[in-house]
Amino acid sequence: MPGFVLSCCSTADLPKTYFLKRDIRYICFHYSMNGVDYADDLGESMSFDAFYREMAAGAKTQTSQVNMSEYLEYFSKMLDEGKDILHVTLSSGISGTYNSAERAAMIARERYPGRKIYIVDSLGASSGYGLLMDALADMRDAGADIDVLHAWAKANRLRVHHWFFSTDLTFYVRGGRISKAAGMFGSMLSICPLLNMDRLGRLVPRAKVRTIKRVIVQIVDRMAENAQDGLQYSGKCFISQSACMEDAQQVAALVEARFPKL
Repeated sequence: MPGFVLSCCSTADLPKTYFLKRDIRYICFHYSMNGVDYADDLGESMSFDAFYREMAAGAKTQTSQVNMSEYLEYFSKMLDEGKDILHVTLSSGISGTYNSAERAAMIARERYPGRKIYIVDSLGASSGYGLLMDALADMRDAGADIDVLHAWAKANRLRVHHWFFSTDLTFYVRGGRISKAAGMFGSMLSICPLLNMDRLGRLVPRAKVRTIKRVIVQIVDRMAENAQDGLQYSGKCFISQSACMEDAQQVAALVEARFPKL
């Protein structure tokens, strides 16, 4: 067993079974739904089916990041086990969690002098962020130490490409990202926004594509443009979905068809 812990946030959006299998620890974000607070604990407190059903029914929701005190308690438990820590956070471009983790780490370093506590900003989100964690776990399992992983994560985090599309503009309107008029006309025209993470870790709209079929082709085209070795890419691709499994399966089928070495 290595003398350090590989850690991330629940917002890497991978199943609990995956984190347990890969020996990656995680700290949970929070959300409230209709005034009730929940941990973002990968579907344990509330199943994903129930969560999306409530969202579709108009539930009022709000998310909140992990605060400094929570991070300090989380880190202290691992340090008390005699472990050093490499913690990779959700992008600072969409959350303040990196700053909270770094402040907690500064206090922990004073309390545990000589111990290694590294905080890395993933500059990513969702399962793209999870893909970075997967690569780090592979390297750890191959024998890389915490210093090698820390340096590699910072040097390679921007090599991960994160692409997203949405087939429902309802929540863009509800969250104030677009106006009601824009949402209405976009829905009438079957607009599916295509977005990705920029080099500062911000979620940026890249195209307004008409119809699900076309946006699925475009998202796989972007993968072909950016993947190492193009269509000969032989690494991994993680796909997340939010109550739209059929769309995700269509993306997966097209990816597998175009990337024979995946």
